[in-house]
Amino acid sequence: MAPPLAVVGPAVAAPTFRTPLPCRLWPWKLPSCCWRRAALPKDEDYYLIDADESIGDGFSFSGGKYGEGPSKSDEWFAQGKMVNAYAVYGDKGKAKDPFFGLTMGSGSQPSGDVFRWFCVEAGSSSNPKVLLIHGLPSQAYSYRDVLPVLSDKYHAIAFDWLGFGFSDKPQPKYGFDYTLHEYTASLESLVNAVVPDKFSIVVQGYFAPVAVKYASEHQDKLNHLVLVNPPITDKHVSLPSPLASFSNFLLGEIFSQDPLRASDKVLTSCGPYMMKEEDAMVYRRPYLVSGSSGFALNAISKAMKKDLKAYIESMRSILGSDSWKTKTTICWGMRDRWLSYDGVEEFFGGLNHKIVELPMAGHHAQEDRGEELGNIIKSILR
Repeated sequence: MAPPLAVVGPAVAAPTFRTPLPCRLWPWKLPSCCWRRAALPKDEDYYLIDADESIGDGFSFSGGKYGEGPSKSDEWFAQGKMVNAYAVYGDKGKAKDPFFGLTMGSGSQPSGDVFRWFCVEAGSSSNPKVLLIHGLPSQAYSYRDVLPVLSDKYHAIAFDWLGFGFSDKPQPKYGFDYTLHEYTASLESLVNAVVPDKFSIVVQGYFAPVAVKYASEHQDKLNHLVLVNPPITDKHVSLPSPLASFSNFLLGEIFSQDPLRASDKVLTSCGPYMMKEEDAMVYRRPYLVSGSSGFALNAISKAMKKDLKAYIESMRSILGSDSWKTKTTICWGMRDRWLSYDGVEEFFGGLNHKIVELPMAGHHAQEDRGEELGNIIKSILR
């Protein structure tokens, strides 16, 4: 195992949960006929959306499990380090909320002059490097089962985008506006901080166009690009309704402050999720701690709604260009409820890019079938 990434910025304590949350956070329970659970060993520790695709999202959560010991969120935070990358723009004073103009908490304020990113690494630093990039809305935690699979042959690094997980979440208009252009520029800064040598990229979901945009300008640094369920066809240019709802005026700000709507509902609407309750709590944690994650989700959803089509068109042009020389492979979770597979094979096959299908995975394939995806990535990068 490699020595941990150098701590370039100040350490940040991981919030812990020691008391039950107010009952008002939990929604009413849907009738049992609206959803179906699959029988599993120790079934009480899991929830599984394994319904037919036509049924869609029917998940209902009615309570939580809280203990006095360390949480999965604490344990995950302890594995990583905070890395400084990408300068904070402007000097607009203390961030204020968009409703009442009240000064917001420290989680919504820029952290000095440079943003802090949460990164987790696995494998020797002397091994070939691979950067694991999560999609929307997710966290580096989604690669928790991929990292150990890669660690024997590769130096794998997963990170939280700004606005997600443990990374900084500045209030929009106070240092970072969550535009796709800013995400592309910030990715370059992070790469320069954590992988100065040649490396490979694995990117999932709606951040794929951002990663491809970066890659097109730095092909000399790339060994391989792996795209996991990227939006690529004309049918993919509109956000699915669970994400689009966060871009609505005023209603989006309200919805994004609901932890279960922002994490559970979004995650379970896009594929056949099987997740322990303690893992689900890791995804809820940012939304339970403060409103900064919700406002960031609201901002990035608006940016995606505005610019996603142009970025997808750009990605199609880049990957189809004669100047694109980077080895490219597409991994597709066939049970993706957000992005249709229609046209995907035709587009990538026409460019002679390799396509690997994961029959039992959904949109977030690294969450559904992490070990399987890890082994596929190893075979691709070999």
